[in-house]
Amino acid sequence: MSRDKDTKTVYVCRLCGQTSAKWLGRCPGCGEWHTLVDEPVDTLVRKGRSLLSASQSAPLPLLEVSTDVDEARIFIGMNEMDRVLGGGLVPGSLVLLAGEPGIGKSTLLLQILCHLASNQKKILYVSGEESLAQIRMRSERLGKIPESLWVACESELDRIIEIVKEQSPSVLAVDSIQTMFCGEILSAPGSVAQVREATARLMQLAKSKGIPTILVGHVTKEGAIAGPRVLEHLVDTVLYFEGDRSHTFRLLRTVKNRYGPTHEIGVFEMTEAGLKQVPNPSEVFLGQRPKAVPGSVIVPCMEGTRPILVEIQALVSPSHLAMPRRTSTGIDSSRLALLIAVAERHLGVALFDRDIFINVVGGLKISEPASELAVIMAMVSSLRDVPLNMDTAVFGEVGLTGEVRAVGRTELRLNEAARLGLKRCIIPQAGSHRLKFSDSLEILPVKRIDEAVAAMSKVS
Repeated sequence: MSRDKDTKTVYVCRLCGQTSAKWLGRCPGCGEWHTLVDEPVDTLVRKGRSLLSASQSAPLPLLEVSTDVDEARIFIGMNEMDRVLGGGLVPGSLVLLAGEPGIGKSTLLLQILCHLASNQKKILYVSGEESLAQIRMRSERLGKIPESLWVACESELDRIIEIVKEQSPSVLAVDSIQTMFCGEILSAPGSVAQVREATARLMQLAKSKGIPTILVGHVTKEGAIAGPRVLEHLVDTVLYFEGDRSHTFRLLRTVKNRYGPTHEIGVFEMTEAGLKQVPNPSEVFLGQRPKAVPGSVIVPCMEGTRPILVEIQALVSPSHLAMPRRTSTGIDSSRLALLIAVAERHLGVALFDRDIFINVVGGLKISEPASELAVIMAMVSSLRDVPLNMDTAVFGEVGLTGEVRAVGRTELRLNEAARLGLKRCIIPQAGSHRLKFSDSLEILPVKRIDEAVAAMSKVS
């Protein structure tokens, strides 16, 4: 059956937006497999139209450009949220809040809007997924409902823009961007063309009216934001709301921020009354730590500018399988394999016939190399059945030749350890003589992992 010329399609990559006249198994733009989907031709003709119709401005000398962005920020009133945003919402900014389904994005968004509305600011919450009754039921669970919080259930973008122009809110929230659609585009909501066009038009609306806009986005099973990668390029800030559903803690992580630092995190705890801020996550993560047991090591990690003390647990046991199991939760499995090889080579321990399980308590994911020395010491502690003293923390990067390398923000890590009452810390020797830290903390500098293991036996 022949297609009408008005409904001709081309194939568009869901990740990078690359177009192709025919379907290809692998995208020629980003190299990913099975990401090309068909889209009507007329949607691609409109691809740059909304961007070209944005309000024009005359060029100015750079010295005459105002820099009072921080003074104009809108403070939310939630310290954890203000932290990840760099001090609050910037007028005209576009913020993308992404996370897995059911992780608590809508709950967090509603709490943010309630805090903003409590300051007598008119807030507009547009939902394309829930009815007004559902939003009201969820808001009653969170506490008092402010009078200046307005809600609307709408998914047609032209109607949303009309509502915004009529109401002139101080902050706009859209939940979610994958449910929005433009009537001029033939494809279904959530498609590449619809998400791209809806985001571009909401960006124009935010910039032209100076309205901070928060978009909620879904995450695919691979952990990426659903929709084309251009979605992340258009917005000013990208926040990932993540966590293990088997734990009550949730982390709000900044991965892009044009108005503040990146890789900042906020810590929340899911309760029956919504999300509760955790101002001191170190105490929470160490609150249920067992007393002096083998395989338990404390490591001071840096999450953005915040030091957090977390517990790494290791279980090393004889394996009855032809290929012993290597399981890690919160730490990359390839890094674990590397550390096992380093420990076998430079410590002389036999791990080839052992099942090894590594867990970061509390559901936190550690990506920085400062935790490598703690992982090795936890494995050796479990293997030899020798517990490390509860008042001792460990951190340092481990090289392939067994050396312990220095890491950044050492003083912040040491001060956090001293604040929580720890007595000693095993750290890299490089640069340790220049450190300034609390006098109550004993420092044990080491050059190699065998020295760290020897120091562990002295303080156990």
